[in-house]
Amino acid sequence: MKTLMKNRILYIYTVLLLFITACSTDFLDVAPRNAFTDETIWQDPVLAEKFVSDIYNVFEASNSGFTEQMQASATDESLWNHTDAFLLLNTGAINGANEGWSGTSRWWERMYTYIRFSNIAIERLVDDTKNGISDQEAKNKLLAQAFFIRAYCYHQLLRYYGGVPLITTSYSYSEDPIIYEKERGTYEECVNQIIQDCDEAHKRLGDAILEKGRINALTILALKARTLLYAASDLHDRAKLTAKITDLNDLSEKLPLLAYMGGSQQDRYRLAQAAAKAVLDAGSGYKLNLTEPVTPSQGSVNYKSIAMGGGSKAAGIDVEAASDILYARYFITEQSSTHARDNGPNGYNNWGGNQPIGLLVDDYEMNDGTKFDWNNPAHKAAPYKNRDPRFYASILYDGADWKPRNNPLDPANQIQTGAYDLMVGDKLTKFSGLDTKQGPKEAHNGTWTGYYIQKFIDPDPNIIDAQARQFVPWPYFRFTEAVFNYVEACIELGETETAKTWLNKIRFRAGMPAITATDQNALREIYRHERRIEMAYEQQRFFDARRWLIAEETIGRKVTIVKIDGTFKPGKTLSGIYKHDESIYNYSYTPQEFNSKENRVWKNQLYFLPLSRDEIRKNPLLVQNPGYVE
Repeated sequence: MKTLMKNRILYIYTVLLLFITACSTDFLDVAPRNAFTDETIWQDPVLAEKFVSDIYNVFEASNSGFTEQMQASATDESLWNHTDAFLLLNTGAINGANEGWSGTSRWWERMYTYIRFSNIAIERLVDDTKNGISDQEAKNKLLAQAFFIRAYCYHQLLRYYGGVPLITTSYSYSEDPIIYEKERGTYEECVNQIIQDCDEAHKRLGDAILEKGRINALTILALKARTLLYAASDLHDRAKLTAKITDLNDLSEKLPLLAYMGGSQQDRYRLAQAAAKAVLDAGSGYKLNLTEPVTPSQGSVNYKSIAMGGGSKAAGIDVEAASDILYARYFITEQSSTHARDNGPNGYNNWGGNQPIGLLVDDYEMNDGTKFDWNNPAHKAAPYKNRDPRFYASILYDGADWKPRNNPLDPANQIQTGAYDLMVGDKLTKFSGLDTKQGPKEAHNGTWTGYYIQKFIDPDPNIIDAQARQFVPWPYFRFTEAVFNYVEACIELGETETAKTWLNKIRFRAGMPAITATDQNALREIYRHERRIEMAYEQQRFFDARRWLIAEETIGRKVTIVKIDGTFKPGKTLSGIYKHDESIYNYSYTPQEFNSKENRVWKNQLYFLPLSRDEIRKNPLLVQNPGYVE
């Protein structure tokens, strides 16, 4: 993404020095680096653009979804394979002194850093006396980006913590700490600020097209739609929140920080519906004009292509699927993604970091739209056949075809997560699959659950995951999410026919049959399931389960895994090298609860994360969230 993702604030000053040196007729007449002032930057449109570009570092690789410890492992999507990074969070033991998983604890400071940079840009650019840029169109483009990034930062803080201090001006340095003390804004105030910034950004940007990697008009509309849908959700409705959570003694006094204290939830859904519809009216997404399902094989290709986002050269991948992305973090050679290495099978020398758990795998329907059920003998005998086509683009399971392994122990290039009968010489032995913790390669990286992530891993056989990096973009906003947001608002407003029509567009693209339910309650559950499957591993589930007030029943469940055993059929044997072969083996699949690594427990204070003790000590006006001690 050129300079957007690889520069740091200090790098700006290096660029300034080089720029001024190169343009000066007297290269010796250059001010020292520490002498550059704000006036120097904001008098020149090129330097101002570089400052705004650097604010995009809020979206850098370590804050995208392609992190080694994925947010999915704080939900019922995955189990983190290695350290106890998620243990405190997933057992309800976090507090202000120990926030657990660093993926959440770092958001506060980081977001406020980029809020400050956005404020500086806005202050300088809105006041003509504070800048020397005469081109108003160029200035508006910069302002649109600064307003959007400020809105994005507040949206991130709001969905983790509830109301936060609203700071819309930059602070000059002071040794007096009281200058920096500010109380938290109410939830409603924070939503209003985000929407105000989105509207300002959209007005300023207009129809302007910026380079790839920067925002566009649809990006702004998508952030607005997401914010308003979250705001309309049950978690932020005073009556529904207090009815659901009755065990936090300090909840009532802190409600304004977490929920609307008045107004109509239905009115909020109408605002969310209109905002989402604005996205739908302005864009088209990818293959959402179908009137019947594609074939299952095409559905799987469609879904895989969307996940690749135009970043794969693999055969059969449709680069046009990148049209579903409204905003993404793109990768350059120096900072390409290690997602495949971090999560791929250990038998391929990968790290198997975030492993799909049975709770997610079992939620993929059969391809006829019926529920998968371990109590169904046919399903239990062949659990990975005839499933939702998105399953085959999302999960690596026992027997799945995968990349060339270049290993003589697996000429078939198939995932091996079970234990299998095998004749070695004349002796019957039990062979542990190459992708297990008992296998011959990097046992510590093997799967606990019986599965590995496939989604977002480039299937290009020329990319050896353990060695090469990939260029699949991370989608911060997808057109499909906006469709889901519209569907959800329609359901809650009782417009079930409209909701069903749009929901079927997503299913048809995936090769799944139409849904026919029109009952509001039934359609709500169908919708939530569909969103879970379509948006798996995209940092949606963590927030969806909370805002729907269903976290205890979903992400609070115990982890489930599967054990696979292959035994010879009567009269059949295989010698030397194992491969998946149903003519030789009877395969048994045993789902079971797995609490050895994380004995997950849900506690209601987890609906909002705790503010850091350090932040509260720096700013004593901050109020801790309900259920936590400092």
